[in-house]
Amino acid sequence: MAQLVIFRHGQSVWNLENKFTGWVDVALTDKGIEEAKAAGQKLKGIHFDEGYASDLKRAQETLKLALEVSGHKNVPITHNKALNERMYGDLQGLNKAETAAKFGEDQVKIWRRSYDIAPPNGESLKDTAARVIPYFEKEIEPKLKAGKNIVIAAHGNSLRALIMHLEKMTPEQILEFEIGTAQPRMYELNNDLSVNKAYNL
Repeated sequence: MAQLVIFRHGQSVWNLENKFTGWVDVALTDKGIEEAKAAGQKLKGIHFDEGYASDLKRAQETLKLALEVSGHKNVPITHNKALNERMYGDLQGLNKAETAAKFGEDQVKIWRRSYDIAPPNGESLKDTAARVIPYFEKEIEPKLKAGKNIVIAAHGNSLRALIMHLEKMTPEQILEFEIGTAQPRMYELNNDLSVNKAYNL
């Protein structure tokens, strides 16, 4: 039975500043570094054959730190932009409170919490899923089927897309699903990759 562990990156500088980050490549805060190390403590005792992270350094650094703390050395790591955070377009770099004041709270809520409505020049969660899930199916599922254990560090919305796929959630269910920073979620998978168990470590 293969195991898959996924987790969001630790707190980033723009998380702290309450800004829409998207594809902007910001670093972890000191707290984010500590969160990544704490995630690593939870990964001790689990064997990983391969790791994946997005093309953004906050996810890459979180994975690197977590694997170091958990004692995993020489785990092959693949970085790919298919796992990147949702692209927030014209909202990237804007403070969320200022954005609500500019566009109206109702409009911002629609952009943030609807499944298929994208912010200006950005991606909806549906758009994000359209790149995350095919990549997962092509690159990662064959390895899980072969019995390999995989760890993925990515982002709130790219992981929402993946969780929706794995746990067969509706768009409405996944939009209400909160993903904490650096909180590993374990999937114990059956041979057909259906989920036997899913729980937070």
